Amino acid sequence: MPTRLSLIIALLVGLVLGIYATIPPAPRGVDAPATTFSAARAMADIRIIAAKPHPTGSAENAAVRAYLQQRMAELGMEVLTDQAPLEARSLKRLNRWSGRLDTAMTLTNVIGILPGKDRSLPAVALMAHHDTVWGSPGAADDTTGVAASLEVVRAIKAAGQPERDLIVLLTDAEELGLDGAEHFFANNPLRNRIGAIINLEARGGGGRANMFQTSRGNGEAMRLYATHAEQPAASSLAAFIYSVLPNDTDLTPALKGSYTAYNLAFIGRSGLYHSPLSTPETLDQGSVQDIGNQTLELTRALLPRDGMPGKAPDTVFFDWLGVITLHYPAGLGWLILGIAVAAFGWSLRRDGSAGVAGGVGRFLGLALVAGLLTYGINWLSLGGSEGEYYDRLAAIPRLEAMAALAGIAAFLLVIGPWRATTGAIAGFAAPLILLAVYGQAVAPTAIYFVSVPLLLVALALAMPNGPARSLAGIGAAIAVISYMVPLGHFVMQGVGPDMPMAAVLPFVLTVTAILPLWAPIGQRPARLGAGLAAGLAVAIALWVQFDAPAKTVAVYAVPRT
Repeated sequence: MPTRLSLIIALLVGLVLGIYATIPPAPRGVDAPATTFSAARAMADIRIIAAKPHPTGSAENAAVRAYLQQRMAELGMEVLTDQAPLEARSLKRLNRWSGRLDTAMTLTNVIGILPGKDRSLPAVALMAHHDTVWGSPGAADDTTGVAASLEVVRAIKAAGQPERDLIVLLTDAEELGLDGAEHFFANNPLRNRIGAIINLEARGGGGRANMFQTSRGNGEAMRLYATHAEQPAASSLAAFIYSVLPNDTDLTPALKGSYTAYNLAFIGRSGLYHSPLSTPETLDQGSVQDIGNQTLELTRALLPRDGMPGKAPDTVFFDWLGVITLHYPAGLGWLILGIAVAAFGWSLRRDGSAGVAGGVGRFLGLALVAGLLTYGINWLSLGGSEGEYYDRLAAIPRLEAMAALAGIAAFLLVIGPWRATTGAIAGFAAPLILLAVYGQAVAPTAIYFVSVPLLLVALALAMPNGPARSLAGIGAAIAVISYMVPLGHFVMQGVGPDMPMAAVLPFVLTVTAILPLWAPIGQRPARLGAGLAAGLAVAIALWVQFDAPAKTVAVYAVPRT
């Protein structure tokens, strides 16, 4: 029988674990062992490079390039530069930012090569961009990537000469249109010496560094990551979502080639994206440590003679709590779904199918009410307009609270007084099973976040009545909640300002997991609680709408006076 205590335990433990999964590691100091990554050592470079904005073509950018060449030489690297004319569309953007009417501009990539023992082997490349947008020091985007690459080279060299070359490619004009990367991967002969690429990026100023994109045929590449990333943050769901979004990084032109490739970035503290306040002082050093750790671990795994992974079919991969990376062949998703359906079927045969139709109706009602409430309250926060992009990024923490309260209101209205039988829970899960089947057919590497929770809930429901079933229900709920909390957080950071309704799917999956533990409450307290939650969500929406524009808004987004 469901009890309030079981639910409370599952919610508290799941929330604590989920929040833990969003926290970067503690930064290491300058006294860290020489062969490890130290955020404090990287920060020394970040403070110099991000002292001022340094967009392409500026005197500040020239000073940054000179500093980077000096640092590479100090690290014992062969130093090269690679120049090309800026594309017309990119020059137009730069002129719009600066207010000038330049007719030509030259970009300059900075390249360093740490020689390996066997220079005939395909090299490993670390890539970041050294330019910033107009008006932002770019401590995160992408000075962190630049400094992390240099610190990785220092740590690799401290362990002895690597087997193969390690190339650091610091591109120019990424913020204007990926021009530096486009030029390198189309023209520079060094591109033919590269076997693997790790690109480092940022959109914000903190949070976990996620491995959110890979090259095609990533089966072997992800086995390498799973084996060597000690505090992983990776998701084939994120990789799929990113593949269908109109977003690009310097890795985009590289993916036209046959390289093994990884893309890492952090997107927390989103209001600092392209912000004049993106300074070394506002940068989360834990995030620097996080992206540096993962990059060093991957680089160290790729550099040995037998380290370069081959191509294998794309795999399902995701980390749990930053502790372990789970990965398996995409086709295994059918077996997961089959077991989940069989477990639900066994439960229905044992307990009866009464309530299945009602469960389907409750699911549709919850999804509809949660979606409409989230959409309507978000529309209110926008005041009926589109909103200013960078101001909305700064509002993400409030938008997350707003969406969470809308979900609580919907839950209390639709689920609160409901007693869910085994049949009702199976019915509630039925639309999700259909979604998982469709997803397994069209996006098999992405749908695990639906099918795995369904499997856990179904197995818990199939346990015999008694303590074992109760413990299994608590365990399943904790596992699902602890995954959906960081997933919902990531979704809100990624698309929340425009589409907070995207968080409804993680929300209904969480509800599915807690239904076996849910003890109904009276209609009156359910309605009062829903009204209070909705009222608080509306209050936050009005706060967002009428609040003054954030000080973090990008300079070039502010109308000229």
